[in-house]
Amino acid sequence: MLALLVAGAALVAAQMPAVALTPGGEAGPVTGNATWFDNLGSPYGGCGLPQDQLETQDWLALNVFDTPGDYAMYPRPMAADDPKVGMWDNGRNCGRWVRVSIGDYCTGLNDGAAGQAFCRNGSWVEDEYNGATLDMLVADSCGDPNAWCRDDPYHLDLAHQAINRFVKDGAPVGDLEPAHWGNRQVTWEFIEAPDYAGDIEIGFIQGSERWWAGVSINHLPNGIHGVEHFADGAWVTTPMNTDMGQSYLVRPTTAGGTDYRIRVKDVTDAYVFGGREYAFSLPASCGGKCSAPRTVVSYTTTEGDGSTPSPTPTVTPTATPTPTPSVTPTPTPTPTSGPATCTATFRTASVWPGGYQGEVTVTAGAAPLTSWTVTLPGASVSSLWNGVATTSGSTVTVRNASYNGTVAAGGTTTFGFIGTGAPVASALGCAS
Repeated sequence: MLALLVAGAALVAAQMPAVALTPGGEAGPVTGNATWFDNLGSPYGGCGLPQDQLETQDWLALNVFDTPGDYAMYPRPMAADDPKVGMWDNGRNCGRWVRVSIGDYCTGLNDGAAGQAFCRNGSWVEDEYNGATLDMLVADSCGDPNAWCRDDPYHLDLAHQAINRFVKDGAPVGDLEPAHWGNRQVTWEFIEAPDYAGDIEIGFIQGSERWWAGVSINHLPNGIHGVEHFADGAWVTTPMNTDMGQSYLVRPTTAGGTDYRIRVKDVTDAYVFGGREYAFSLPASCGGKCSAPRTVVSYTTTEGDGSTPSPTPTVTPTATPTPTPSVTPTPTPTPTSGPATCTATFRTASVWPGGYQGEVTVTAGAAPLTSWTVTLPGASVSSLWNGVATTSGSTVTVRNASYNGTVAAGGTTTFGFIGTGAPVASALGCAS
């Protein structure tokens, strides 16, 4: 294995053409490497929806960063004009459909090692699976510090269970993975939602109440580039919930109320269905505050006139806005509502002999967090990002970084690490 790891970052730069990335604005199909993963984060994937409420289980992730040869972690979301922005486009490509076609197979080593070439000691070859196609939904993001997620701007991370559903000659391929996979190339392009019928779906996110509410929106005809809500007599721009591109933080039509009106823009920045307005209320089933990861609501609609009025801009929020002070005071190191609670969930992003890459999702409970601490019993960590680690005996303790300690009620943040040995098996602890 060590004999194979001789190529430097120059090989990575040489294998991928230099491109001026325009996330979502590609003129035609593009080609990149494809990998797979098993599940979205909990309770939400990167786009802000629970996995079981997606309109399809044929989903994929796009790269957060476009940083060939640079595997550092950067705060999210990034500035819109930041050259490091990848195809994820700060969540603006969430909810879009992608037509994916299977490409060539690598006969060598295609392990995505940082600073190493793709398909080392081998070549790309065609086989009987080339041309198999599947329409898939953007539901998550890939920000891992490996070659796939940094060096290949058109890399796709596919839902594992979807790979054998790719169709060729009118039938699913059935046995593409594992025997014929090998992290193949794929060719893909964005498309409008295939065979679209009906209307959008709206759900309140966990922790929503009359003084602080967020909604996630899915079943979109052509993605989502913005939401506006009607508050205090005017339409205003709705802030995105960090870079979860289908999750937005809304205000009621009147302060302290529970009635809401929104309209949605698609990826062309046109109003969905000509500016159709959606009116809905915080449901009684939430009991004052929504505890489920997502509570879908019914709504009534009013047809728009198709025009594109300019909404009143809102003040850009911090990455994790907090509830209105009249009920939940702005968090301080000692919240008046009592100690906040949190949970931490672990997933294995990748494994290799003697090591692995792990990702931990920290989820706030009913109250927002101003800081968090996660314990990893039995872990051995060689490097870590989006947190500060200390080790005592066999336990690693990770505290928030300076930029991600504040987490809205029901919201999430993540950190990742490279571990040695076997992946973490013990339950994680989380405290605020």
